[in-house]
Amino acid sequence: MSEDLLARFQEAVRRDPGRIAVRDTAAKLSFAELDRRTATLAGALRSRGIGRGDRVGVSLGRSVDLVVALLAVWRTGAAYVPLDPGYPAGRLAYMAEDSGISVLLATGTPTWLPSTVDVLAPDAEATAAEDIAVSALDPAYVIYTSGSTGKPKGVQAHRGAVASLVTALERVGMYAPCQRVVAWNASMSFDASVQQWARVCRGDTVIVLDQEHRTDPARLVDWLDECAVTDLDLTPSHWTVLREHLLPGSADGRVLRLFVGGEPIAEPVWHELAAASADGNLEALNLYGPTECTVDATATWITEVGGPHIGTPLPGIRAHVLDESLRPVQNGELYLSGPRLAAGYLDRPGLTAQRFVADPFGEPGTRLYRTGDQVRWSPEGVLEFTGRVDRQVKLRGYRVELGEIESVLRRCPGVTAAAVLLRDDETIGQRLVAYYVAADDTVRDAAAEALPEFMIPAEFVKIDALPLTPNGKLDTAALPAPEATAVGVEPSGEVEELIAGVWSEVLGRDRISADDDFFALGGHSLVALRVVARLKKNFGVPVSTKDVYRHPRLSDLARHVSVLAAG
Repeated sequence: MSEDLLARFQEAVRRDPGRIAVRDTAAKLSFAELDRRTATLAGALRSRGIGRGDRVGVSLGRSVDLVVALLAVWRTGAAYVPLDPGYPAGRLAYMAEDSGISVLLATGTPTWLPSTVDVLAPDAEATAAEDIAVSALDPAYVIYTSGSTGKPKGVQAHRGAVASLVTALERVGMYAPCQRVVAWNASMSFDASVQQWARVCRGDTVIVLDQEHRTDPARLVDWLDECAVTDLDLTPSHWTVLREHLLPGSADGRVLRLFVGGEPIAEPVWHELAAASADGNLEALNLYGPTECTVDATATWITEVGGPHIGTPLPGIRAHVLDESLRPVQNGELYLSGPRLAAGYLDRPGLTAQRFVADPFGEPGTRLYRTGDQVRWSPEGVLEFTGRVDRQVKLRGYRVELGEIESVLRRCPGVTAAAVLLRDDETIGQRLVAYYVAADDTVRDAAAEALPEFMIPAEFVKIDALPLTPNGKLDTAALPAPEATAVGVEPSGEVEELIAGVWSEVLGRDRISADDDFFALGGHSLVALRVVARLKKNFGVPVSTKDVYRHPRLSDLARHVSVLAAG
């Protein structure tokens, strides 16, 4: 039985009260200070009626206050519901209502918040009280994932599962026995965040990465060095833009341990990480697990032996590779079982029953979770990911149901049909492409209002009709490749021409015009990082990804770069 994380947090406070528990660029809290802040905020929550089994919304930016809020919710016996302020208002309103929160921790009252929900600031205080006793089956959080029916679905994980996850990673040596300094990189709406921020409960120091750190590799590495970070969680996509900064190793001899996950690792990236590990410049491990199994289910160290794989089950998880009749096979769908399985989907018993099925290999009453991932057992006894059995995809670490995007597009006025594909391009990597049948061209704007940034298709292709196979199904092979947009005003001057050349390279476009919009051409945050790196190299000016977001039109960005260069 894993020890309750709140009990472990109290042990850490008693063991080293002056040690830094959490830090951002503006503030830091010792373990004693974090204990006091979370206890008084928990008191304020309890004064609003929050207690065991309740759900509390959290809508805060990346800061020390975010760690305070999440831990305070746990101290009341409640579960937290992350509501990312960067998400569209309609999506946030739906999640707030669907989750049944009665209190939201935020710095102001959002326009999307239902009138029945109270708002409490993260610095609110009331008389501290004893932590509310909970069982291992009490909920810890509800995280919403993309839903194939058109609405996100809430996955409810329990306290014992989170504690078991921490213990499992300790037992296999992936969490070092000594106290570490951990960078919190993932969005709080992404389940990987749990195994980052919750490490404060075992006595580790949590370093909060803000949005500028996550979009500026040089600034990120400087912050990692300043804080002497030892552990960094990231996706393979993020590694591709950080690699040149991290491969040389740290100047102080610190060996950074990389927790890589969220999407499959390509073979070249695997061997690059393996070689860097063999050279002693860093350590790397590959983590796999769906949200429904509390973050991580399997893991492996990345070494030069063999190619990409997702390893073996962590302690507490059993893996079964089964066919459609639930018979064990060498190649098939991955099913997971064990005490870290989530309770199911919030208020969706039908969907829960579809994905969480009776376990024919376990004790009566135990369940299997159908991951939808196709895997095979290798001759060496490790699991290798081979694809999906459905239309769910992973994009830059995010889980995306293509059906949810299609539902949003079909609800747009005038749209009679829509389909979304994940296309892979050698130059810019994977991107979502939407095909639609409609009388007008307002689909992109409608999608941006309803979907988070990572789910908005990079390209929208208007067609006369969706191609069908003889049996009436969508013929994806017959969907046309996106065509380059018509060239408008030609770039002029050294700066515009150079930026056009960079965009052409990173976006895989033959022609770029001065009035083109970076994001309308398929750009996204990771591609923006490549643009910034090239512009810094060529002009020697402090361009940031924020500049690309503020000036997405090429001519506007060129003027901004010219001003920076002149200054």
